[in-house]
Amino acid sequence: MGGVFARWIAMAGGAGLSPVAPGTAGSAVGVLLFLALGRLSLPVFAVTVLALFALSIWAADQAGRQFGVTDDGRIVIDEVVGQLVALAPLAGGGATWPLLVTGFVAFRVFDVWKPGPVGRAERTLPGGLGVVMDDVLAGVLAGLVVAACLLAGLGPASVAPA
Repeated sequence: MGGVFARWIAMAGGAGLSPVAPGTAGSAVGVLLFLALGRLSLPVFAVTVLALFALSIWAADQAGRQFGVTDDGRIVIDEVVGQLVALAPLAGGGATWPLLVTGFVAFRVFDVWKPGPVGRAERTLPGGLGVVMDDVLAGVLAGLVVAACLLAGLGPASVAPA
């Protein structure tokens, strides 16, 4: 039963079975999860994401062993966690559709491009930790983009109707 549960988590409830762009489908699940959790205070949101991070390492490791490929394309829980990290600057109620889209696109760019430490984490860390950590680092970079938008005044007040 643990094997089925691990695969279900690793595939983000089935998003990893998407026939087209499963990583993007996993990121979309991350946005949906953020919509459910995004009103939490930043500390509570951070603890929630940290718990999901730990669970995702275990699930990715178990699923990778079951699939016979460490970073099988069906494993997308790493995208879910990375997307939540990317949107963390919006936790507590600062989300707007333009900022959500910015966080989504920035995360996907950094996840696919894998600059510097993102690619290094994927290549050097073992098992589920390597599968998840590169997406967390891509999420950190994307989160910096989102935070820069907020600091530049592109937050909720700037897009509210007059």
